[in-house]
Formats: sequence, structure tokens, C-alpha cells
Amino acid sequence: MAKVAWPEKGDRKILGSRIPRQDGPPKVTGTAKYSYDINRPDMLWGKLVTSPNAHAELISVDTSVAAAIPGVKAVWVDEELVGDELRYVGQVIACVAADTEEAAIEGAEKVKLQLKALEHQVADDDVALSSGRPSNKEQGNLDEGFAGADVVVEGEYGIAVITHCCLEPHGQVTEVKDGELHVWPSTQNVSRYANQFGDEIEIPQNKIHVDTQYMGGGFGSKFNIDKWGIIGAKLSQETGRPVKIMLDRKEELMIAGNRPSGFAKIKVGLQKDGLISAVDAEVWGSGGQGAFRAPPIPYVFTKVPNTRLVGKGIRTNRGGVRAWRAPNHPQGALLTMSAVDDAAAALGMDSLEFFMKNAALTDRPEVYREELQIAANIIGYRQKAHARGDSGSGPVKRGLGISMHTWGGRGHPSECDVTINSDGSVEAKIGSQDLGTGTRTCIAMVIAETLGLPYEAVTVHLGRNSYPQSGASGGSTTIGGISVSARRAATDALNDLLKTVAGRLGTTDDKLEASAGRIHQIEKAGGGVSWREACSMLGPNSITKRGINNPGESQQEGLISAGVGGVQIADVSVDVETGIVTMNEMVAVQDCGLIVNMKLAESQVYGALIMGITYALYEESIYDSKTGIMLNPDMEFYRLAGIKDVGDLKVHMMTGKGYDDRGIIGIGEPPAISPGAAISNAVANACGVRVPSLPLTPERVIAALQKGGDIA
Repeated sequence: MAKVAWPEKGDRKILGSRIPRQDGPPKVTGTAKYSYDINRPDMLWGKLVTSPNAHAELISVDTSVAAAIPGVKAVWVDEELVGDELRYVGQVIACVAADTEEAAIEGAEKVKLQLKALEHQVADDDVALSSGRPSNKEQGNLDEGFAGADVVVEGEYGIAVITHCCLEPHGQVTEVKDGELHVWPSTQNVSRYANQFGDEIEIPQNKIHVDTQYMGGGFGSKFNIDKWGIIGAKLSQETGRPVKIMLDRKEELMIAGNRPSGFAKIKVGLQKDGLISAVDAEVWGSGGQGAFRAPPIPYVFTKVPNTRLVGKGIRTNRGGVRAWRAPNHPQGALLTMSAVDDAAAALGMDSLEFFMKNAALTDRPEVYREELQIAANIIGYRQKAHARGDSGSGPVKRGLGISMHTWGGRGHPSECDVTINSDGSVEAKIGSQDLGTGTRTCIAMVIAETLGLPYEAVTVHLGRNSYPQSGASGGSTTIGGISVSARRAATDALNDLLKTVAGRLGTTDDKLEASAGRIHQIEKAGGGVSWREACSMLGPNSITKRGINNPGESQQEGLISAGVGGVQIADVSVDVETGIVTMNEMVAVQDCGLIVNMKLAESQVYGALIMGITYALYEESIYDSKTGIMLNPDMEFYRLAGIKDVGDLKVHMMTGKGYDDRGIIGIGEPPAISPGAAISNAVANACGVRVPSLPLTPERVIAALQKGGDIA
């Protein structure tokens, strides 16, 4: 009988291979339908009315002019906000639904708001603005740690607020028909989307149908239905027509979620051999209207004997924080790795030697040492390395920087149905979603591997809440969850088929296996019957089995695990006359357990490097302190890296003994953690001074050089 355990490396036919993603052709040909592409018959367009003030009292809302505009069919107003405070620019107040998008826009512009401006706060980089009770975390004896240190180094560092900037903005198409609600949302939470409506729309949850076949990015911001989800349902109920509400780019960048800032004063104590003995950190920052949670410091180096972390939040009149690809880890990495790299430079110690030594203070020392060595070899570290600032004459300086990171990534609870039909076709149904990471492809690969079939033989249906429940795509938990539930379902279905076939072949099911499109006796690969012939023995019936991933149980069985490590090294050039930083090369070495699809795993790392280079060099939400308005809520001034900006990217995935045998672990988030820290350290190595805050814009580079002294 087939076993649930993953096959050994030498027995894998499909797992670990480089199969192109199933959704590639429909995406590149434009046949893939995203939420923005859904146009229902007789559909209305909805446009939001939002607060123009960062902080104000909403005295009244007058919709009379808007309602009289030709084509406007309904105007929804949040009556609970009237007489209350508005707390950020872009806060949703009302929505106009009209026959055309143009009429809806005009109607939204004609809604009159009577406001009383109140004092606001948008700055997030001044610790004096923090309020509330600080959060403290201590271990060891800090005073003794610093007293016994041979070198003590202090510095200040920071990382700015950025938005999610999803290629497809937030929103949905909503249709109430025959007492049932149909929603086509851009969401990373298909199975748990419907239950968020609660009593707001008075439609039972079992009559709410969610369908998301394709979505254009989420990064942690698309778990919830949001206010516009409720508004769409209410307007559809009121008008009896479908309603499309998709945020425009300005709204998307202001209100659809941000990654909070992080600023810190950090003091590091070291022994003369370079081993870290003490870290004291005061951290502050803001997620706008969301709560601030201090990033982990010291990051990765969890076994530093003497540490203290004091976290202080600054509540600002800006849109709220949402999870962004490895929440709090990019901040923790930047703040920690900058501080410890400065300490190594003060000691006159080579960065690679320093990180190698302090790997002893991590939870997986041998893994990090192996990854550091591989990354150094790929980038040619020893040929290029030099002491900080010792990068030769001329205005263009070159430098290397290192960072390390970690993440959990254990699979979430998940259920999957696999059906084997009598004509030999195989189908899977699962209430998961494909963010663009290749979920469909990986499910098909797991099932095909299990059944001994070609990858193309499996049809995967996902993206609907009518399918077996699966978790939201967050925390890098999807691949583990869906792979195990698919594997269990396919294994159970196969074993039922083997029982059917066994009698016809004159043997017992425990002596049969499925491979190469046939079912045969384990010791007689050339015999048996074809897959289709075996399935025909089912007659008019089919086999459907449900596989369930219980994360704790699956981890004990070795199907999934948690805890990955990664190392990245950046090679940059810095023009000390213009302040421009140029990426030459970036190397990422990453482990994630058993790899389902090597091509897609590498793609996740490449994408993370590009995102990391973007937030390291360009990306920042800029707000005007006087008005509280975001100054760059568009794709012209909210800068992202282009292909010419990222340099030569190289990815190495860790495989083999000690890695593959850990089971599957998520890879979506970890490689996005280190780029900012590695690039910041590379810039410091190149030009001899620390540019304290990301992004490393020319202005910040020049300011740091002027403060620290120009280099000839």
C-alpha cells in the first residue's frame, strides 16, 4: 500500500523538478480573470468618498447633489462616523454607486463633507513622540555584559514606512442574487472570507459564495473583507445589481496597509575575538493607526547572553499597519545587522569572519556557517573583500555586505479532496488560493507524484469557499498545508484503487504500487495494467478521498517542519559625489526543507530579492507634516526597482541530507528579510560611513558622507 511519507530523494519522479507553473499561459495571454476583470451583467461601479484630513471631526455629510447626478443609483454613508473623529487621510466615509465609472467618480466628488480640523501627527521617527507604556524584554545581566566587553559600539538606525503597493489594488465585485451573496474578491483568504461579513448583511454564511481564481499580489494585506467589502454587499442589496469597488492607486497606497517603520538606538558589546556579549536596544516606530510591536533585537543572534529590548510605539494619523512579508523581521534584521556590522568594523574584523564566529549565538549554527561559506564562494567574497572604506581611489566605491535571517513557515490546517474517475482523470478540490506563488502547480505535482502519473494528468480546482477549507496564504504556511492535505488525499484514494485492482491481478493491495502511469506489483515494474485500465475497473463509480493537514501531527510524521535559515551577501557600488547606490550583485542562500518545485522556490527568492532591493534603495511612504497628506501615492513618485536596478541576482537552495528530510517548509517570506540589511552593510563597507536609515537615497548617502567625512 502507498505510504503518506515523502519518497526518498532517489525515488522522486516529480517532486523537486523545475516544472513551469500551470497558470503561466492564461496570465501571459490575458485570459486569466482577476477581480478587476470581473464584469457582471448590469453592474454598477462604486467609488469611495474618503477623508481629506489627517484628523478631523466629521460634522455632516450632504449627498443630495451626488444623488441627483445622472447615472447615480445609490449613495452609502457611514452614519456612525458622523459626529465622530476621522483619524487619517483616506478613511472611508461614503460610497457612490453608478451606472458608469465616470458617473461614480463625479458623484463621489460631489459628496459634501463638513469637517472641523483637529491637530494631527504623522511623523514616526522621533522617539519623543512615543506614548503609552513601553514594552521591555531582558535576559542576562546587561551591566555585567558591557562591563566585561572589550569593545562597546553605539549607533542609531532606521527603516521607513512602506506600503504593500499590490499590482492589483484591493477590492471586489459583489452581487446579491436570490437571497445569496456572490463575491469575486482579490483576497489571500478564500476559505475564511465569507465568515467576516457577520451580521452586517444578514445573509447566512452558507449562502455566501467566494470565487478568487487569480489575484495580483497580497503580501499580507488581503486577509480581510475590509470596509469596502461590506459596502459593496450593502449597495448590491439596496440596488439589486452587482457592484464593483476596486481601490484606485492613491487609495491603495494610503489606506490598504503598510509595513511599519522601525528606528533604534543600539549598543553592542563584544569580546576582542569578535563574539557578541551584550546588546541594548531602544526601538520605536509606527504603523499609523495600528499598534506598534517592537521588532526582535538582537535578530537571529538569540543566544547573546545579555540583552535588553525596550519598544515604544508612536500613534500617527496615517492608514493602519498590515502584515508585510515576514512581519517585523526586515526591521529586526536591518537594525541588528547594521549595529553588529558596525561593531565588527570598530574591532577591525572582517565581516565574514565576524558572522561565522557569531553563528554560534544562533539557533542553527552549522546551517548558517554552511550557508555563509556557500554565499561567500558564489560572490567571490575573498577576492573582493576589503576593510570598511578601504575601496581605492576615485569617486565610485565598491563594497560587500552580509545579513542572516530566519522564519517559521510551518504549514497551516488544510483540507483537500482528490477524485479518481473511471476514465482515468484525476481532480483535486481545495479552498486555497494562488497568490502567484504557484499553488495550483505544486498541488498537481504532489498528487501526480503520489499516483505515479504525469504532472499534466491532474486537474486542480481552487479559489472557491465551496471547496474543502484551507488556510489563508500568510506566514509562508500555504505550501506545507496544501501539500500535506493533497498528499494524504491522493494516498488514500490510490490505496482504494489498489484494493480494486488487486483481485483482478491475482495479488493483494500491499504488493502493488503506482508508477510511470501503471499499476503493477512492486517487484515487477513492467507488468500490471495501465492507469486508465485500472481506473476502468471502478465501473460507473469514482473514488473521492479527503486529506487533512493537522500541523502538529504532520510535523511529528516529518511531512512538514518549521524554522528556516538564510544568508545574503550584497555587492554594491556607491558614487560618493552623487550619492547613487548601484547594485552589482546579490547572492541568496536559502533552506526550506523538501522543495516541491525548484523553479518556483527559486522564483520566490528572486522576487524577494527584488522587493528587498526596492525597499533598501527606493521605497518610502512620504507624508507632509503640515497637512498629513501622503505626497507620493502614485506610481511616478512611489518608486520601485526596475529590472535595470537589481543587478545580477544569484540564488542557491539548500538541499540534501539535513534539509530535504525535514519535510516541507514555507519559503515566501524569509528571503525578503535580509536584502535591506545586506545592502546597508555593503554601502557602509564601500564608502566608509553608515547611512543610518533606509531607503538609501542619494540624499541620505551624501548627508552621511558629509557628517562622517568625505572619502578621497
